[in-house]
Amino acid sequence: MDNTTLLSVRDVSSAYVSRNFALFGKKQIKPVLDHINLEMQTGEILGLTGKSGCGKTTLAKCILGIIDYEGKILIDNKELKNKSSQVQMVFQEPGASLNPVKKIGWLMEEPLVIHKIGTPDERKQKIDEMLERVGLDPSYKTRRVNDLSGGQKQRVCIGRALILSPRLLIADEAISSLDVSTGAQILNMFRELHSNLGLSVLFISHNKNAVEYLCDRIIEMREGIFHAKA
Repeated sequence: MDNTTLLSVRDVSSAYVSRNFALFGKKQIKPVLDHINLEMQTGEILGLTGKSGCGKTTLAKCILGIIDYEGKILIDNKELKNKSSQVQMVFQEPGASLNPVKKIGWLMEEPLVIHKIGTPDERKQKIDEMLERVGLDPSYKTRRVNDLSGGQKQRVCIGRALILSPRLLIADEAISSLDVSTGAQILNMFRELHSNLGLSVLFISHNKNAVEYLCDRIIEMREGIFHAKA
């Protein structure tokens, strides 16, 4: 971890808007994030905890640029206004974010193709290297999602998220759907990636032990407001 600021969340608020089912039902606005501020250093693993519904995932979606918010979010002191490849996310249910029809090699290559990165041979080499980094043999390229265990699926999701070399990885309850042993393996892999790549991770979890084991610093969220823990 160095002393440069990677992520700045400045006075950010976000609300959930719903309508009654009646034809002329009024809009109901429920605040989720309440003028929050946060700074995260380059190379830091920052833990974000809190009860379900407190706003953790809403914040992640704001950083990703997929929901509206008020305030400013900056990466490397540049404001993010739209979804950016600089920020990638790993979700709770790995199988749900992977197309079961496609082979693992195709799924790993898709982000590179979308962003027009590399020649076919360069992409093949990058995929092989990334699979090895997340603890999978390159032969997994020929397998399909349904052939993999939950832990292997999550490794694919992490590799797919990292293949664009993002500045920030958000892991949102990334081990909650895994058994204890597999979850511990994924935590250790995050540590290895952090050590070998200088990876910056916003680790969102309600698992107190996992957060304390992995993270450099921990912040608790209660009703859309941050409370520093360590």
